[in-house]
Formats: sequence, C-alpha cells, structure tokens
Amino acid sequence: MLASGSIGFGVFLSGFVISEPAPYELFMAGLIGIFALTGALRISAGTAPLLVLLLVFNIGGLVSITQMAKLADGPMYVAVSTFLALSAVFFAAVIEADWRRLKLIYNAYTLAALATGTIGILGYFNAFPGAEMFTLYDRAKGAFQDPNVFGPFLTLPAVFLVQRIITERLATVPLKLITLGILTLAVFLSFSRAAWGLFAFSILLSVGFLLLKERSTRFRLKIAAIAAVGVVTMILVILVAMQSEKVSDLFFERAELVQSYDSARLGRFARHLLGFQMAMEHPLGIGPLVFGPIYGEDTHNIWLKALLDYSWLGFVAWIVFTFLTLALGLKILLRHRPWQPYLMAAYSVFVGHVGIGNVIDTDHWRHHYLIFGIIWGCIALERRWQLHGPPEGWASAPDSPPRAAA
Repeated sequence: MLASGSIGFGVFLSGFVISEPAPYELFMAGLIGIFALTGALRISAGTAPLLVLLLVFNIGGLVSITQMAKLADGPMYVAVSTFLALSAVFFAAVIEADWRRLKLIYNAYTLAALATGTIGILGYFNAFPGAEMFTLYDRAKGAFQDPNVFGPFLTLPAVFLVQRIITERLATVPLKLITLGILTLAVFLSFSRAAWGLFAFSILLSVGFLLLKERSTRFRLKIAAIAAVGVVTMILVILVAMQSEKVSDLFFERAELVQSYDSARLGRFARHLLGFQMAMEHPLGIGPLVFGPIYGEDTHNIWLKALLDYSWLGFVAWIVFTFLTLALGLKILLRHRPWQPYLMAAYSVFVGHVGIGNVIDTDHWRHHYLIFGIIWGCIALERRWQLHGPPEGWASAPDSPPRAAA
C-alpha cells in the first residue's frame, strides 16, 4: 500500500511544474532510488528495450555536448532527459509488477489534471489575487511554465473519461461529464493549437478503437448517443467561454492555422529547413539548447531536436523507439485484457503526440514519459500473459493462451 500510494503521489505531482527542479523531480528521484535499492524495481525482457533505446538516445545527447564551445546548461539538460527516461522505465516496471496500479496511476493523473486545470481556468479569469501567475501571454497555463505543455497534459485523463463515459453505467455519467467539461475548458483556454488538435484527435481515435473492439449494433448506438451528448456538452462549455470578449478575440487570433511567426522569413517552418540543413553538416549534433540562441527560437520539432541536441545517434534511437512503440502497442491494442482500457487511452494520446512532435518539442514533457511507461508496462504485461497466462484474479479471455505448466 505504501509503495502504490507513493507511485500515485508521484503521478499527482506531475501536474505542478511551475519551476525546475519541480517537486515531481525531487520526489520521483528519491522514489526510483528506493525502489532500486530495495529490489522492488525489476527490469524484465519486456521493459529492457525501453531502457536501452532511451539510454542510447541520451548517450547521443552526451555526444552532442562535446560539440559545444561553452557547456552552459547542456549537461543539466541531458541529466533531466536521462531522469525522465528512467522515470518511464520505472512506471513500466511497476505496472508490469502489478497491473492494478494502472487504475491508481490514472486516478492520480485525473486528480492532478482537475486541480491544475481548475487553477488555470480561475487564473485566466483573474478569480483571485495573484492569479496572473497561472497565465502567460493571456493564455491559461495552470501550474505549468508553458500553455503548450499545460494543454497536452490534460488530454490523457480526458480521453480516459470519454472511454469510461461510453463503456460504464449511465448513472456515473454526470460526474464524469462535469470533470470532462472542466478539462475541455482548460485546454481551450490554453489557446494552444497543438493542444486543441491533440485533444480532438486523441478522443476521436480512442472512440474509433472502441468501435473496432465492440462490434454489436447496440453498443455502437450507445457510443453514437453518448458521443453526441459529449460533443454538445463540450461545445456548450466553449460557447459559454466565448461570451467573454477577451476569450473570443484571442480564439479567432489563435484559430488561424498558420500564424505570422510560422511563415515569416525566419519563422518556425523556415527554421525547420535551416535546422535540417545544419543537422546534415553536424552528425554529432550542435549541443542541447544551442539552436535557440542562433535563430531566436527553439527547434519546435522533435525530429530536428533529436538530430541537433542528441546527434544522429540519438535521432536513430528516437526513430526506432517511436515506431517500435507504435507497432508493439498496436499489435496488442484490441486484445481482451484487464489493462486494455488504460492501454487504449495512452496509445491514442501517444499517436497524437507523435503528430504534434512535428511542430513542438516534446522531449522534456513529463507526462509524455509517463505515457511511454504505461504503454511499455502493458507490452511487458502481454509478454508475461503469453508466457504464464492471465494474472491472478482475472478470468481467462477466449483468446488467451493456456496457462503454462509449472
């Protein structure tokens, strides 16, 4: 109970990153150390690829540091990247050890999202003294440093809430709809185009997976009806917010697909092209955080970020890791397992993260590494299922293999 409670508290802290190092880093570093020293953290063949690929990625970061004229914040940046990689391995390992921790992780994550989302909404409308610390450039950022991280952080619990609304008893729907409405409003007020796209895409993809999983006409009608209610609810939440002139003006400004700073002479897209040309000339990278001072803005592209900040070695590791995760996750996604709902939600959001990685850097998003851990924890659980059959307390599904002989 103490171990599981500590894991849940660590996940909850991931919603509060106002400054660095955040309480999340300090707590999780200690927790990972305690688990490792007590032998409670075991790396199996199922989670070993996650560890190896993320470590190679960060070794690429060390290679890139050697190209820096002045080290500045480069070593600390790679140190944080390495910690986040270890946090992903930690979550995968503890999930493999006990799949029931997935429920605890999702509940803690949802509570954190609800708390930081509410803070972001109240801050945006200046509901209390000092509320401006929870906004940036007239955009809600909650207990984060950047609205572009705040919005995506709220997506996974929202996707999981949609799944539960669709699949669970209708009596539980009202409370979940209220929570979903708060998260939707918070994402909207972040005015992050990447977050808006991630939010909508991940929910639609998750519902699509549910339709593939449950093929009965009755269930599909239920999905259609509840989805319609959910869409109407979210639209009403946004329409109410749009009654504020401040909100509506910023919405129409941010709703443009291409902003001036995207298409300018040295805008986002021009920097991408220049950055890839630079990467071809520097196979060892140029060092973490070096690109921004040269061109005035960071890379805003995870592939370019990998090439320049983590060298070609890190780039290859990131490519292999990303597509291996996509392939292995998809392979087991529709199998009837006790952890399937958690995997389905995390996988849907992961696919969305891969997409928005083309316009934003995601290598230091704490929740992104938690999603890695959830998916690879489920991959490891599936491997264990294939070797030893279903876990204790779970009735065998029709497609499950027979329990192996002792």
